[in-house]
Amino acid sequence: MADFSIFGNNLCGGSGIEELMDDLGNALAHGGPDTKMLGGGQPGSIPEMNAIWRKRMEEIMAEPGAMEAMVGNYDPPKGSPKFISALAHLFSQELGWDVTEENIAITAGGQTAFFFLFNALAGRTRDGRRKKILLPLVPEYIGYSNQSVGEDFFRAVKPKIEKIGAHQFKYRVDFDALEIDDEVAAICVSRPTNPTGNVLTDNEMAKLSALAEQHGIPLIIDNAYGAPFPNIFFADANPIWNANTILTMSLSKIGLPGTRTGIVVAPKEIAAAVASMSAIVGLANSNVGQAIMEPLVRSGEVLKLSNEVVKPFYVEKSQKAQQWVRESFDDTLPYRVHLSEGALFLWLWFEDMPVSSKELYERLKQRGVLVVPGNYFFFGLEDESWKHRSECIRMTFTMEESVVKDGIAIIAEEVAKIYAEGA
Repeated sequence: MADFSIFGNNLCGGSGIEELMDDLGNALAHGGPDTKMLGGGQPGSIPEMNAIWRKRMEEIMAEPGAMEAMVGNYDPPKGSPKFISALAHLFSQELGWDVTEENIAITAGGQTAFFFLFNALAGRTRDGRRKKILLPLVPEYIGYSNQSVGEDFFRAVKPKIEKIGAHQFKYRVDFDALEIDDEVAAICVSRPTNPTGNVLTDNEMAKLSALAEQHGIPLIIDNAYGAPFPNIFFADANPIWNANTILTMSLSKIGLPGTRTGIVVAPKEIAAAVASMSAIVGLANSNVGQAIMEPLVRSGEVLKLSNEVVKPFYVEKSQKAQQWVRESFDDTLPYRVHLSEGALFLWLWFEDMPVSSKELYERLKQRGVLVVPGNYFFFGLEDESWKHRSECIRMTFTMEESVVKDGIAIIAEEVAKIYAEGA
C-alpha cells in the first residue's frame, strides 16, 4: 500500500468534486435516457459555434502543413507564439489594456491555471509562514477547494445577502468583514461566479483591486465566463485588468472544452512562472484549441461571435429557466433564485428548509434529476454551522429545453413535499 505524502493525500485521497462527478457520472450512465442532467457544468451545444469549429478544422486540414504542425509539434511551454500575439493585440487594441506577449501564458485548461497560481502564491513559505488565498465572497467555485499541495490555504468571508422582491436575492461582498493581514497571499474571485451566476459590480471590483494594491498582493479574477469572450455576462459590468491583476480565461465556455485551453493574463513574472510550471508538469500545452482560435482572435471575430451568438444563446436559456421556476414553484414556498447575471447556472435558496441540500439532492436523484448540493461551494469558512450553506442547490440551464423544464418541475414538487412533511 502506498504511503502518500501530504500532497499525495490531498490529490489522491478523494475530494468533493471527485465524489460529485463520480456520482453524477454513474447516475447518468446507469439512469437511462430519462435522466435529467442539471448538475454538470457542460456548456450548451450552439449550432452556429459548432459550424465555426467545423469550418476552422476544414481550413486547417486544407492548409499545407497546418494539421501536421497542430498535432505533430510541441509549442513552447508558454503557448503558441501566434496565439499569444493575437491575444495581446486583442487585449491592447480592443480593451486598452497595457498587455504584451510577455503578460500572457497558456495552460492546460483554467483548472490547471488555478492549481499553478494558488500553489505558487500560497501555502508554506521558506521562512515557515503559511500564506492563504482570500475568497471575499462564498459560495465560490468548487474546483478550487482541493488544490492545495499541502495544508488547506483558503480563507473565506460570508456574503451580505440582499433579498429582492418575493423570490430573488443577490450576494454582495461584506467589506466590513474583509480582513487582510500578512497571511493573505492573494484575493480571488470568479466573475461571473460559478455556482451562483453572481456578477460582482464594477464598484466591488474597484474596491477589491484597491485593497489588493494597498496590501501589495494580486487580485486573481476567474474570467471563464466573462468578457471579452465568451462574454456570458447578463449584467451591466466591465472587464478589468491592471498591473496588479491576474486574469484567467478559457476556451471552454465559448464551446471548446475538449481542447483544454486556459489563458493567464498577468504581470510578466507571474506569466513566466506559469510557463515554467507548464514545462515541469506537462512539457507543453495542447496546440488544438490555440490553432482553431488564433485567426478568430487576431481578426476580432471572436468578439462578434461572443456578443451576437454565445451571449444571446445563454440569455435566452436563463430567461426560460427562470420562467419555468416561477411557473413550477408554489408562490407561497420560501424559495429564492439568485439574480442570474451570467454563467450557466441557477442558484436556488430554500430558506429554513427542513432537510439539507444534500438530502434534497439524494431525493431528486431517486427521481432522475441531478443537481449539485450547495454545501460543496462554501469552503474556507470558519463557521461551519451557518445554516444557509445547506439550503441551496445549483442547477444548470444549458441542457435541452424539455430536460430543464421537466427537471425544474420535479424539483418544485420535491421541495413542496419537503416543506409539507416538515410542517
